[in-house]
Parts: sequence; C-alpha cells; structure tokens
Amino acid sequence: MTLAPPRASQRPLIETRPLRHPDSSDPGMMAKRGWWLVALNLVLPGSAQILAGNRRLGRFGLGATLVAWLLVLVTAGLALFARPVLLWFTIGGGFFSAAVLTIVQVLLVGYVVLWIVLTFDALRLVRLVKVPGVSRLAIPVVALVLLGLVGGGTAYAATAVGSVRSTLGSIFGQSGPSVEPSDGYYNILLLGADSGDGRDSMRFDSISVVSVNADTGAVTITGIPRELPNAPFSDGSPMQELYPDGFEGHSSSTCGWNGWMNHVRNAAEVCREDHGTGLYPDADAHGSAPGIEATKDAAEGVLGIEIPYYVFVDMHGFAELVDALGGVDINVTERLPKGGPPEGWTGTDVNEWAIGWIEPGQQRMDGDTAQWYARSRYTTDDWDRMKRQRELQEAILAQFTPQTVLTRFNEVAAAGTALISTDLPSDKLPEFFDLMLKAKEQPVTTIELTPEFGVDEHQPDYAHIREMITQSLHPPTETPTPQP
Repeated sequence: MTLAPPRASQRPLIETRPLRHPDSSDPGMMAKRGWWLVALNLVLPGSAQILAGNRRLGRFGLGATLVAWLLVLVTAGLALFARPVLLWFTIGGGFFSAAVLTIVQVLLVGYVVLWIVLTFDALRLVRLVKVPGVSRLAIPVVALVLLGLVGGGTAYAATAVGSVRSTLGSIFGQSGPSVEPSDGYYNILLLGADSGDGRDSMRFDSISVVSVNADTGAVTITGIPRELPNAPFSDGSPMQELYPDGFEGHSSSTCGWNGWMNHVRNAAEVCREDHGTGLYPDADAHGSAPGIEATKDAAEGVLGIEIPYYVFVDMHGFAELVDALGGVDINVTERLPKGGPPEGWTGTDVNEWAIGWIEPGQQRMDGDTAQWYARSRYTTDDWDRMKRQRELQEAILAQFTPQTVLTRFNEVAAAGTALISTDLPSDKLPEFFDLMLKAKEQPVTTIELTPEFGVDEHQPDYAHIREMITQSLHPPTETPTPQP
C-alpha cells in the first residue's frame, strides 16, 4: 500500500520557527533574533521564554509582569481620580498601611529578582557564540544596561517604600486623638529646640502656631516670642489652676524659672518631682510630654484658639532636612555670625568667638548655614530672629515640590526621622497631604507678636492679641451696599 503525498494545502508537521528553532548557520538571522529577544525581555518580561525557551518560566514571568502593570494602572487611577483612597492605603491606615507597604516592598524586590533571572535566561537563549561581529558584544551589554536601569529603578522604588514605612512608624508611632477642625482650622504648635541640650536644660528657642484652613489649605503662621511674659492658660488647663493670673516666675535654689513663654516647660515638667505626669497623665501615651502640653495650653490662652497637635523640630536635625532638600534660597539682609559666645563672655568683639559669617545677599543655603541663620541672635534681637525663622519655614515649604521629594525621597525621609516628633494622628495624614498641596498654591500669612504688630513686649494686651488672631483667621466679609 502506497501512502499518498501530502496535499499542498496541508501544514507541514514541523514548522520553522526562527525564535525557537533558529537556523544557526545564518549569522544575520541569529543577530536579528538576539536583538528581538532582548527587546521582548525589556518590553514584556517573560515573553522571550514563551516564544523561545522554557514556557513555564515564561508564563510565570509574563503573568507577574501583567499583574505588575495592572497594579501600576490601578495606582495611577487612584492617584488621578481617588487620591484620598490611595493616601489612606499607603500612609493613613496605621497598621494596615504598614502591612500594605511591606507587601508592596516584597513584591518589588521579588520582581527585581525575577527580572534578573529572565534577563540572564534571555541571554542564554540568544546563543551568543552563533551571533556574528559587533552584535556578539553589543547584545549582552545593552541587555545588562537595560537591566541596570529598569531593575535599578524598581529596586529604588522598593527602598523608597521601605523608607515610607519606617518613617511613618518612627514619627507617627504614637499619636494623639483625631479631632475635627476647630472653627474651620487645624492649629498646630511648632516648636524648635536643641534636643541634645538634655531633658533638664532644653528650652524652646522657636515657638509658633501654624493654622491651616481645612477647606482652602491657606496657612497662617503666628510667631510667639520665647520671652513673652505672663502668658494666660486656656480654660480647663491644669496649669490655669496653678497660675490663674498668668504664668509667673519662680525662684528656687534647685530649679527655678522666669515668667517667659519658653520656661513653661520647666514649671510643668522639669522642676516637678513627677515630671508633670500628675498634670498631664495621658501625654506620654499620645506621643507628647507634659511640658509640650503645658506650652500648648499657654499658646491657646495667648491666641484664643484650640491647638490639639504639636510638631517638635530638632535643630540638630534641621540642617539634615535642608541638605536633603538640596538647600533653600534666602535673601540675607545683614551680616550674621555663626556660633555663640562662651558662657560668661562680656566682650564686644564678635570675632572672638564667631566660627564664620553669613554674608548679605541672595544665596542658596546649605543645612549648616540655614541652621545658624535661624539661631543667630547675638548681633540682632529676638524679633529679627523670629522673622528669619519664618523666612526659613516658608522657604522649606516652597522647596517641598513633588520633583524634589521624588528625586531625594530617601534623604528627606531619613532626615525626617531624625528631625521631627509629633502627636499628629496617622489617619489625618491623607487630609494634611492634600492641604499641603493646596497651601503651596497661595501665599503664607505671617503674624508676629512683636511691637511691629502692636504688641507690647513687656505688658502684652492678650485681649488685643486674641482679637488680632480672630480677625486674621476669620476676616469680616464685606456687606454689599444696597442700591437705591
């Protein structure tokens, strides 16, 4: 019996597939095939293996790639159309957010490892010994460079996610109760001091209150002089019971204080046997301290507004943040010394102790220069120093652009953990993030409780101060004149 030859319309039992079954004797085809495999590995990792290698590995790699693209698209969609949801998942959900970030970091690291495996397997499939001329060297070089660029970017994203998780855990590990805006504002006490001075000697060198409009994001910063005398305390404060007529000085051979604003902490915490726990028993559990809570109550009494939260800025870490942001732009109006005189110095020549000078003019300040710009006070007065501190606050806010944060994310996050402590609750972070973006689009209003704003530095009129703050935060609306 004779078998009939196959009809011309029938497909051959074995097809020629150049990617999987190349003609290794054709140098041009082998080079072209090698470049195709490298391109497929870049555009759609796993597809090179499906077409030319281990299909099981290829299906796994392709599936992981498609899932990764799906997650990227979902994240982009949330960022564009449901940003509060994305922010809650990543930074506002407490333990849940930490778990989400951990999973994302593990997935990113796993995908980098998978991409490395797929790249080297794709190079194996190229059969470089059969590739002629320049392509034999160029193909692996291009493949490894692309692996370094794309894989390195993914690895950086993984470290950035880890930085977010560790930063949030470090700064917002303990927090106060979440509260709604007070009269349309979130008011935050901003404190600056050298934490390295020690528990018994640290005083707040910078005291201000940041009021953020809960609808528009408009920011008002009120500077409170550290030497403001006889501050009243808010109603219901345990310090008001001790000082019903305002904060007073106290002399003691062991631990005394004067009646200035920056000595409230001494009276409430440092100079008490219980370190203030009897006055503010819940402070530590909420990520605060009795001295900080007492200063909040004093600021509330001075300004007549509710201040539920604080942010403490360590001046030793302040320089790290400025450097992490790439510096800040400041126009210096007068020559200022760096450093401070030794204890007991009574001379007049600043050059005896100055370790350097900040010269007048527009300049890009690094962290060390910015720190001394905020602290220098021996050739000027406290009012001038308050203005400079407010300048730096506004300059740093302006420097927090998405581009800066993305390109220097790990540096900024690392500086933040060394710089800041706060009782802001993590579930408020998404809302505060949105308000910060709104704040960048409008000017910052500054109020200083100084003679320039009509405040007597020796005998402040606190009723006048409270009225001034009310008028600034809630300006009267003009009533249209009725037409006759």
